[in-house]
This record gives sequence, C-alpha cells and structure tokens, in this order.
Amino acid sequence: MPTPSQACPCGRADARGKLQILAQCCGRYLAGEQPAPDAASLMRSRYCAFVLENAPYLLATWHASTRPADVSFDTAVKWLGLQVREHREQDSTHAQVEFVARYRLDGRAVRLHERSRFLREDGRWYYVDGDML
Repeated sequence: MPTPSQACPCGRADARGKLQILAQCCGRYLAGEQPAPDAASLMRSRYCAFVLENAPYLLATWHASTRPADVSFDTAVKWLGLQVREHREQDSTHAQVEFVARYRLDGRAVRLHERSRFLREDGRWYYVDGDML
C-alpha cells in the first residue's frame, strides 16, 4: 500500500509529467479533507479506494439510489493502473467518465473498461453506475 508521500495510485501527473503524490492528489479526498471537485477526480479517487481497499470511502461516494449494502475486495487482485479516456460534463449536475482500469488476477491481465455516470448533489459528486465497454 502506498504511503501519503508515494505516487498516487491513480497515476495523475503534473504539467511536467511528474506523478503526483497521494497526499496532494486523491489522498485529500480519501481523508475527507475536501470533496472531489469534478467527476473525473472522484473517479480517480474511487480507483485509489479500490487499490487501498477503502470500503467506507467507496460507499460514501456511491449515490444512494444505486449504493450496495457493502463492498468486498478480492485479495488476489493486483491493481496495475488507470487511464482516464474521457471526462464529459453534460450539465452542472451530470457527468460521464470513460476509463480503463488494469489489474492482474491469478496471473492473468484484466482490463475493466467502463463509461461511468456521476451525479452532483449538494455540491458533491457521486458515482451512480456505469456501462462496460
């Protein structure tokens, strides 16, 4: 597991191409210091929550209309990386993010390609659902 001074699992880089550290990237959202400012940032922080097995954060950022009762993690999964392909705000309260998350399971490489839907309520973005691509 990364420490706050290590590179953020989401892979976001600064303008010079240097990977951002967890504490200055998704760590502030995971710690509850501030809400994610947009759907793409929320999606990145949710990826980090999967990497870090942070179920409370995942549940708190899942819209109540689709939120499961709990979240479980497969300890055999090794997360390898995230690529955000598109972030599109449809209006001030609706957005979509297309991403590919890569992981390894039992020695086999897997790609999770999804177009996710997000909803903004009371100034916070929430994951609603997504379509596998």
